[in-house]
Amino acid sequence: MADLIGVFHFLRPFWLLALVPIALIWWQVRPRRVAREDMAEGLAPHLARALTVGSQSGRRVYPIDGMALTLAMLVVATAGPTWSRMTNPLLAQTAPLAVVLKVTPSMENVDVQPTRHKRASFKILDLIERRGGAQTALFAYAGSAHRVTPLTEDPNIVRSYLSGLSPDIMPQEGDRADQALALAQGEIAKSDTPGAILFVLDDLNPANVAAFNEGAAERAPVIFFVVAGQGVQIPQLDQIDNASVVRITPDDTDLDQIERRVLSAYREALLEDTRQDWEDKGWLLAWPALLLFLPWFRRGWTMRWGLAFLLVGSFGKPAQAEGWRDWFLTPDQQGQISFNTKDFSGAADQFQDADWRAYALLVAGRYEEAAEAYGFIETSAGANGEGIALLRHRKYHDGIRAFEKALERDPSNVTAQKNLATAKAIVAYVESTQAASDTGEQSGIGADETVFDNESGQGEEMQIEREPSEDAPAGLSTEDWMRAVDTQVGEFLQSRFRLENAQGDN
Repeated sequence: MADLIGVFHFLRPFWLLALVPIALIWWQVRPRRVAREDMAEGLAPHLARALTVGSQSGRRVYPIDGMALTLAMLVVATAGPTWSRMTNPLLAQTAPLAVVLKVTPSMENVDVQPTRHKRASFKILDLIERRGGAQTALFAYAGSAHRVTPLTEDPNIVRSYLSGLSPDIMPQEGDRADQALALAQGEIAKSDTPGAILFVLDDLNPANVAAFNEGAAERAPVIFFVVAGQGVQIPQLDQIDNASVVRITPDDTDLDQIERRVLSAYREALLEDTRQDWEDKGWLLAWPALLLFLPWFRRGWTMRWGLAFLLVGSFGKPAQAEGWRDWFLTPDQQGQISFNTKDFSGAADQFQDADWRAYALLVAGRYEEAAEAYGFIETSAGANGEGIALLRHRKYHDGIRAFEKALERDPSNVTAQKNLATAKAIVAYVESTQAASDTGEQSGIGADETVFDNESGQGEEMQIEREPSEDAPAGLSTEDWMRAVDTQVGEFLQSRFRLENAQGDN
């Protein structure tokens, strides 16, 4: 709240000068009480009140009060109050999150059923599902720290690797949360969107406190998610700056707290991003101003001249209302409401802002229209968005050209550089795959089906024969198959962690 108050200002402060004539008119028009004590001399008080005509003693609020307050609110709204910046439609709407899981024997304690580690895994999976579309990275630590998965929008990747984590695969026992913090900070720094770090643990070695407090103001905010019984206290967590603590709960209250704190961290970081415009919040005053009109329908409360004044002031607007929403909300505001309610296709049809309309088309899966919309945005970011839309529409070579166009407009665009490299890698993979496979006829691809573009014209027929094996294993049950997959992932992570730990020692 203190940060919001510190950045509060008006986009058009000169409009506030209009409050002066409004105050003067209110002062001149508002009726004043008239002292009538001299007329009541020699009369009993109750007779004096009955004989007095035009007494104003019983009235406290006048129509001019509501009129002045309404005009004042409209003037303040026109001045453009703001305390937050507009989010970039080309960036993720939710902050990226680095999840750091402690994988030690203490996490196998059963004071939280079924175990601390299992319950923590369930909570992480639920959190990832709730953050659909947001980037999440996974780290594990004990006596050493390791990156399990980089930032990804695919929850299935995190889910598959999370299932393979256990204390048995960690190279060393211990509590090197400081190493995990350094890895998580490095991963978050790769994202263009500010994010947060979530530590899922049951205890913290006090020796790590100094590492967490070093440069705490500059690093990403840390959220400690304590997955231990209520009797377990970790007082050293309160000594860490730019951090908060959330304790595990039987319901989703803990996940709600984590989401709010991640979003709060994103908004606080966004305030420092001078590249983004300030968001005009004046429209919030339209609703209370509208409520002040309601008493004017009451008999004896009408101020026709005031209503006429407001109507005359609105005649200068050329817009025509095509629906009740158009009376109160602009098309971009209606589009934002639809976007926030996940109606991306409807939002794309409502937005007039070019950036938001193109982004909504992209999220809605209307890739061809999104590429066309981005094509009209003559910026490096617009060309980059066009390339992303073309890639998702399987127009890989066109996507490469779009990314190259983005780099021509801004050679320092790191995002376009990464996307260009990814697009070229996709083309190389597709063409090499097609060169080693058939041309499509044997695969049953018909003329009306979607295929990858292949400007190089590669592709050759190949036939592979395989003799039936007498030792072919019988079909595994679902439970056996899942156990085998978990074991393979665990063995892979164990080998990788040991190799990383050995390289670190050297």
